[in-house]
Amino acid sequence: MKDKKLTIVEWIFDIALIIILSFMYYLNKPINTSKVIYIPQGSISQIITQMRLENYNVCKLDALLLRIIGIPQSGWVNIGVTQSTKADFLYKLTTAKAALQDITLIPGETTYIFLNQLSSNLKLDREKLQKEYELYTSQKEGAFVPNTYKMPLGITEKELIRILLETSSTQMKDLSIKFFGSFNETKWFRYVAIASVIQKESANVEEMPLVSSVIFNRLNKGMKLQMDGTLNYGEFSHTKVTPERIREDTTVFNTYKNSDIPSIPVCNVSFDALRAAVFPAKTDYLYFMKSKEGTHDFSCNYSTHLTNIKRATK
Repeated sequence: MKDKKLTIVEWIFDIALIIILSFMYYLNKPINTSKVIYIPQGSISQIITQMRLENYNVCKLDALLLRIIGIPQSGWVNIGVTQSTKADFLYKLTTAKAALQDITLIPGETTYIFLNQLSSNLKLDREKLQKEYELYTSQKEGAFVPNTYKMPLGITEKELIRILLETSSTQMKDLSIKFFGSFNETKWFRYVAIASVIQKESANVEEMPLVSSVIFNRLNKGMKLQMDGTLNYGEFSHTKVTPERIREDTTVFNTYKNSDIPSIPVCNVSFDALRAAVFPAKTDYLYFMKSKEGTHDFSCNYSTHLTNIKRATK
């Protein structure tokens, strides 16, 4: 009887030992991740589910372990390495935070310049950023929503572009549904192209519907836009437009040579510019000229426009 009890105890001990060893083996298994990952808000189960969708090797057991270790912090988490043990990974989910860098995309700025800023401020490879941008979207320009983004130091080029474009796309779709009741990419980016001209030409938000009305009035009359701002595309975002540029530029952005709106947006645009593109003011204006005060004088006929030019250049 005594031997039998001893056998049962030994059996329980062996089982417990196996469980402990298996558990230790599991906690020491390697897991591959990005150095910096994003943890969404939600329950532990929701977090684990989202991480599995992101192809991280986690399971329900990890959810159970996290309930013992602590609740993961939402936001950016700096794991610090691309390979760690499961135990270290789960611990860092509950304790580590990533250093964040503010990245601001100003309305009217081009993607070319913005990618330069991202490369410089976050110490990322410029060519990789361009490659990931082209892989992720077919839009050559205007796919980003201007805003201030908090980006973690250590994020990869791929993750950065994915996050920025997904965030922007969601906001654009929501705004399109608000304006039109649906989202059609071709139709939407036609308005982005119009808004990009408005963005480049307007002195302030109040002028945007007026500039929009000039654009539509000129198009309706078959007139070329002849607007300098359309030539501030790409790398020329901050380059002064000269008569020589106007003569020599053969791109779709030269509205002195080409009719209609450029087929590609000139820049990334604000929602104010988009709203003006969809809802232009009702005017008869065909011209505008920058005044000495920095705003624009709008006119319906060419003779008044010439007077405004003389007043501004006197």
